Amino acid sequence: MSLARLQSRAPNGLDAPPVCVEIHLSGGLPSFTIVGLPEAAVRESRERVRSALINSGFDFPARRITANLAPADIPKQGGRFDLPIALGILAASGQIKPAAADLPGEYLGELGLGGELRSVTGVLPSVLAAKASNRTVMLPEPNFAEASLVEGANLLATESLIQAAAHLSGSTPIAEQTGGQSPLQPKERSLGRDLGDVYGQPFGVRSLEIAAAGGHSLMMVGPPGCGKTMLAETLAGILPDMTSGEALDTAAVYSVSHLGFDSRHWQRRPFRAPHHSASAAALVGGGPRVTPGEISLAHNGVLFLDELTEFSRHVLDQLREPLESGSVTLARAERTVRYPSRFQWVSAMNPCACGYNGERSGRCRCTSEQVRRYQSRLSGPLIDRVDLHVRLQSVDPIALQADKPPSQSTAEVKGRVHSARERQLARTGRINACLTQRDLGRAAKLDSASQRFLEAAVRQLGLSLRGHYQILKVARTIADLEGVDTLGEEHLAEALQYRAMDQMNPGSLN
Repeated sequence: MSLARLQSRAPNGLDAPPVCVEIHLSGGLPSFTIVGLPEAAVRESRERVRSALINSGFDFPARRITANLAPADIPKQGGRFDLPIALGILAASGQIKPAAADLPGEYLGELGLGGELRSVTGVLPSVLAAKASNRTVMLPEPNFAEASLVEGANLLATESLIQAAAHLSGSTPIAEQTGGQSPLQPKERSLGRDLGDVYGQPFGVRSLEIAAAGGHSLMMVGPPGCGKTMLAETLAGILPDMTSGEALDTAAVYSVSHLGFDSRHWQRRPFRAPHHSASAAALVGGGPRVTPGEISLAHNGVLFLDELTEFSRHVLDQLREPLESGSVTLARAERTVRYPSRFQWVSAMNPCACGYNGERSGRCRCTSEQVRRYQSRLSGPLIDRVDLHVRLQSVDPIALQADKPPSQSTAEVKGRVHSARERQLARTGRINACLTQRDLGRAAKLDSASQRFLEAAVRQLGLSLRGHYQILKVARTIADLEGVDTLGEEHLAEALQYRAMDQMNPGSLN
């Protein structure tokens, strides 16, 4: 036969649209043409496939070869089409003899010049789509650990073009393996600090526990060296362990990113801390291939923005929609890609340019106008989306050396956080930070005295409707940590303590 068809998948964010690789051999002057909107790496496949076939002991047909990647309106990227193109040439030229022109299964893999198969990016979305279509996937051996995370997927791990051709010809079949049979075991749940290393910040530790229990965003305001960064680095460790579904979602994002999937990070909560010089595309995602940004790489984990006021205001305002929706949609001329971004946002900033405004030592010499100008680097709508605003004070190192207060370990706090989240999921099926107004009506009922107390506080602080609901969500989390079902004034009073930006300079943010 002079025609062969194989199935593959194109990368498009977390989607993997099917691609039919058609190979046709015809008479005429020898040539090798790839059509179907291929990018540069796909066009270069001609040279890789030619060398791989020859060095693997096969004949490269001296004929007019046309490789069509259909449908033609989907951009094709990367070297993943090397394997199906090479196998299609072998089938069309009769060097392997399948039963029909359409070879079964799906094929992914980049070829080395010697015929060895190399790993490709974006394997998880492709394997998930192939499983939904009930098809077996042939892929490089280095990608097998990643692909095997998909439970029930039928996989053929292949080391070389020779091995793949021998399987299709029937001479040496490859044993089919099923995903999920030997799941990866995480070596470490988190690389963050232990809470036992934190001294002298009981208010900060308490706010961190509340944030972890309810999934709330947290902003820490305090002078340099008071422990803001150290506290943030402990958050990933006190969050509940990831479920298999959460781990697979996060692994899929890394699979299509420039970082790639690392099996050592399986079921580990991601902790991302981009530098304040990061661009909007680096934070939200984008670029020529529309890859995920930091907010998607932090999906199901923690995004920490240190020195928050040093970030560009334009860059920070890109966080508004993802914080509300839990996803980001990147629209470009050729494609529209959606990435999940359900992260826990933690940030740290100084109260003024010198960093000591409001300190008991009186070291700050900033005028009220300088403080207002410094804090106005952050937009009001962004600050309004933060659930917990915490003001931290400096720790006296001499007093700390003389009498170190007892500290709680990460394991102790994590146990309470886990219990609180179980209560939330049993009550509404979601964590408190994601409660809707209707959910709050059922989960955070107030008696008349508590309602009057909350209304007075909202009027005094000038909170928005969103801020009002945030107070209720945080109070509900505080009650869950105590294991009580009814909200009281004490829970609301504590929740109101975590509105430092509203209390420091009301109306200074625009």
